[in-house]
Amino acid sequence: MAEPGKYAYDRWVDSLGVPVHRGYFVEDLRTVPLGKWDQREADSCFIQLNGAEGITEVRVTEIPPGGTLKPWTLAIDETMYIVSGRGMTTVRHSEGPGRSFEWQKNALFMIPGGYTAELSNMSGTEPARVMSYNYMPLAMTVVDNAKYFLNNPFAYTRREPSTDENMYAEAKVQTADAPGGMPRQVWYGNFFPDMKGWDKLVPFKGRGAGGHVVFIRYPESNITNHMSVFPSRTYKKAHRHGPGRAIVIPDGEGFSVMWEEGKDKVVIPWHEGSLFTPPDKWFHQHFNVGAIPARYLAFHPPAQFAGYSEKVEDRRRDQIEYPQEEPWIREKFAAELKGHGTTSIMPEQAYKDENFEWDYKGE
Repeated sequence: MAEPGKYAYDRWVDSLGVPVHRGYFVEDLRTVPLGKWDQREADSCFIQLNGAEGITEVRVTEIPPGGTLKPWTLAIDETMYIVSGRGMTTVRHSEGPGRSFEWQKNALFMIPGGYTAELSNMSGTEPARVMSYNYMPLAMTVVDNAKYFLNNPFAYTRREPSTDENMYAEAKVQTADAPGGMPRQVWYGNFFPDMKGWDKLVPFKGRGAGGHVVFIRYPESNITNHMSVFPSRTYKKAHRHGPGRAIVIPDGEGFSVMWEEGKDKVVIPWHEGSLFTPPDKWFHQHFNVGAIPARYLAFHPPAQFAGYSEKVEDRRRDQIEYPQEEPWIREKFAAELKGHGTTSIMPEQAYKDENFEWDYKGE
């Protein structure tokens, strides 16, 4: 009989004896404690933050210096973000040859469901850490048996193995319709070599701070990402959406504030390597107090949890414009900047005019 309040995925994870980190955030994925996962013969941990339960999985695995992880086949798509180190991944399908590519810190790539991945550390002195993101908790709600998804001999795939040769080729940009019918650039590919240095960005109008963004899609996959970049000494508008997102910081220093409407606020300090998840329909707002542009990379849940299916009478309820925000927000930002010996560069007009927009210099 199922344990009340436990998802099938939770029962499986608990049976592994591997550390599980919970709460609102993980300060640093580079140092988060790990434990031996016997089946994988590797040091790993699971991260189940408030707002991701039963929907998405975040996992960190370490590759020892000069080591190679045991080959891994997952029946569902899995994205991987390199927290630290450099190495190589070989991906193969039972019907085709393996394809290998090298990676470094801040790389992002996707392993299609039904493909086997083998990850190696190319450094002989430093370990490498990999963050994985997938929809395993949701999948196990439908099929309550982890063995169905792990190293299943049935090599399921939506791809034609004959197309594998270009699977990890350079990503390509396309134009796609955004919610509301506005066109936007979307980058399609399975490998993005450096999210810390990625400079193919477009203005992210409407969300404030004069920020820029890249939207990422993986061919034939339901997993998506976006990365937002915004200037030093500015902050984004508060907004909310559905559960299941994982937000990792490739670069920068700052903090985020999260709160359920009408409830107390949770302040999350972050820097490179930090991870957090906004719970379902909690407002959250991002602040850059560092000396350089800050970057946050968001891993998206399935579309049914992204807010598209929600019936909201007034969409404006899901974003707070600067003139409507609580005074505490601006005061907190000023106090944090003062502690760094700096001051805000937010335009005063942004606090007076809901329709104010940053000058994107002809973009």
